[in-house]
Amino acid sequence: MSKILFVMTGADHWTLADGTKHPTGFWAEEAAAPYEAFKAAGHEIVVATPGGVVPPVDQGSLAAAANGGQENADRIAAVLDAMTELREPVRLEDVHLDDYAAVFYPGGHGPMEDLAVHAGSGRLLTLALNSGKPLGVVCHAPAAMLAATGADGTNTFAGYRVAAFTNAEETLAGLADRAKWLLQDRLTEAGVQVQVGEPWVPNVVVDRNLVTGQNPASAAPLAAELLKKLG
Repeated sequence: MSKILFVMTGADHWTLADGTKHPTGFWAEEAAAPYEAFKAAGHEIVVATPGGVVPPVDQGSLAAAANGGQENADRIAAVLDAMTELREPVRLEDVHLDDYAAVFYPGGHGPMEDLAVHAGSGRLLTLALNSGKPLGVVCHAPAAMLAATGADGTNTFAGYRVAAFTNAEETLAGLADRAKWLLQDRLTEAGVQVQVGEPWVPNVVVDRNLVTGQNPASAAPLAAELLKKLG
C-alpha cells in the first residue's frame, strides 16, 4: 500500500475584485472521486492543508444541480462523510515528499485564495514535479502552480502542458467579471501551456509525470491516469 498526499485548501472564501468574500472551499466531487479510486486500489490517503486546518467543502458543490441529480449528490456527500482523513489533516508546512508515492491537489475556488500564494505548497509542487512522482492537479487547483517559482523567478511549470478551469467556464459560472484574476490568464502569463477543452467536459492532459484536469468532470479520469502511473 502506497501513501498518496491530498494537498487541500484551508480557505472558506475567495476574495473578489470588489473585496466581497465569496463562500467556497474545495469542490466535493474533485476530492471524493479520486479518493474512491485510490482507496479501491488499496492506497492510503493523507490530507494536508495550510496550518493543518480542516478543509472546508464548498457547499455549492454538494447541491443536486452540481452533481447531476440528488442521488449522486447524496452519494458524494456520503463519501466525504466517510473520509476521516478530512477531519485529521496534517500541516502542509510539515510534509516530507519522501513519505508519499504521489501527490494530488483537488480544486474548488479555495486554492485561488490560499494555495496560489503559499510558498510551502509552491516548494512541494516543485519537488514533486522534479521527483518524477505522479502529480495530479485538477480544476482551480492549478492556481497553486503560481506559487512554484525557481530562484530566478521563473515558474517551475513553464513549458508544461496543463488542463485547468478555463475563462469560458468561469464566465459560465458567473464569476469571471467579478474575479481579481482568471486562472487561465495567470497560468498563460507564467509560461504554462493551458490546453483548453469544451466547458464542463472531461479534459485530462498528461505531460511527463504531471496529470491535470480542467473541471470537476475531469477528476475521476485524472485519478485513473494517476493510478496507471503508480502501476
